[in-house]
Amino acid sequence: MRTKALLLTAAFAAAGVAAASAQVYSVNAVGYVNVSVPKGFSMIANPLKASANTVGALLASAPDGTTVYKFSGGKFGVNTKDFGEFANGAETMNPGEGAFIEASSAFTVTFVGEVPQGALSQNIPAGFSIQASQVPQKGQLDTVLKFPAADGDTVYRYNNGSGRYSIHAYDFGAWDNPPSPEVGEAFFVNKAAAAQWKRDFSVNN
Repeated sequence: MRTKALLLTAAFAAAGVAAASAQVYSVNAVGYVNVSVPKGFSMIANPLKASANTVGALLASAPDGTTVYKFSGGKFGVNTKDFGEFANGAETMNPGEGAFIEASSAFTVTFVGEVPQGALSQNIPAGFSIQASQVPQKGQLDTVLKFPAADGDTVYRYNNGSGRYSIHAYDFGAWDNPPSPEVGEAFFVNKAAAAQWKRDFSVNN
C-alpha cells in the first residue's frame, strides 16, 4: 500500500461583527488521499470524513472479488464485492477504523472528504484490535500521532511484499523499533490495557 498524494484546501469564511468591531473566522479543510492497494492482503484506513463513510462508497473502485475484513470481538467479518457491489456496502469505515483488504488485483482508492480537526478521541480496547490515525498525517506513532503507548503494548504492521508483519514492542518506556504508519494505513495493536487515543489536531499547526 502506497500513499501517492495528499492535498488540503482550506476554505475560509469571515463575517464582520459590528458591535464588537471584530471578525470571526471559520475553517473547513477538505482534500483527497490516493492510496495504492496491491493485489493480495494489505491493511487500509480512511483518513478523511467523507459524505458517506461506508465500504460501498469509499471502495467503489475495488475490483470484483475484493474482500474487506473488519476485526471485532476477536473475529473477522467478511465483506466481498461481487457483480459490482459489496455484500454489506453499508459497513462503516470511519476515520480511525481500519481493516484488512484482500484485493483480487491492484487498484487505487481515492479518499475524498474533510480533515478531522479539534479534540479527537478513539477507544483502544485491551487486547487485539485494528487501529489507524484519524487524520491524514504520517509520523512516529507516539511522538507525532500521539498514540498512547504503554509498557507491554505491541504494534503489528502488515507487509504485502513479504506477507509478514513488522513487530514493534513498547517496553521500559520506549519502542524497540518505532513504528511510523503511512497515511491511509491501518495496523494491529495488542494493548496491555484499554486506553483512549486523544489528540487536538488542526491543519494550521
